[in-house]
Parts: sequence; C-alpha cells; structure tokens
Amino acid sequence: MKKFFTAIISSAFIFGASQARAESKEFLVQIKNHKFEPAEIEVPANQEFKLVVENTDKTLEEFESADLKKEKLVGAEKKITIFIGPLKSGEYKFFGDFHQKTAQGKIVVKGN
Repeated sequence: MKKFFTAIISSAFIFGASQARAESKEFLVQIKNHKFEPAEIEVPANQEFKLVVENTDKTLEEFESADLKKEKLVGAEKKITIFIGPLKSGEYKFFGDFHQKTAQGKIVVKGN
C-alpha cells in the first residue's frame, strides 16, 4: 500500500512539473550573419522560460553561457529549445562560441 501512495505522489509531482514547463513563456532569438537578433531579451524574474534559438546561417553555431551554465550546438538552419530558470533579477550574458566577436547577447531579468 505504501508503494502505491508513493507512486501516486511521484506521478503527481512529475505531472505538475511537466505541466509547469508546458506553460512556460517562450522567447525567440535568431542567429543571423553570426549575430543574435535580438541581442537582448527581457524576461520575468522567478519564472522558468523557454528560449528558442534559431540559426538562420548556413554554418554551425554553439549557444553558450557561463552565467546560465548552458551550452548547446545549433545546427545550420536549425532550431533548439533551452529551458532556463527560474532566474533572479539581473543580466545573464550568452554568446556564439564559434563567432564570439559578433555573436553576443544577454538576457535581462526583471521583477521580484
């Protein structure tokens, strides 16, 4: 009986977490000519969000951020999704690892 209740509680937790993720706000950043557009996005504090990175270039890029502890390859003319947060107010920089001089951006987190 104890295992049964543990399974129900675990299932409820997993469903709740996936439900919250499904309702996350989504923000799009594109890579065009080895630059992020927009180079700055504003997101609410203390909320998980989905960052979609679309590479419109014909070359591979890598989305990287030491501030966010994220690193993910973005194929040529491909999209990736990264779940981020919740974050405290502040600025979090990111860059394209293969074009560091031009592919620079930041996420500005505002709110409580």
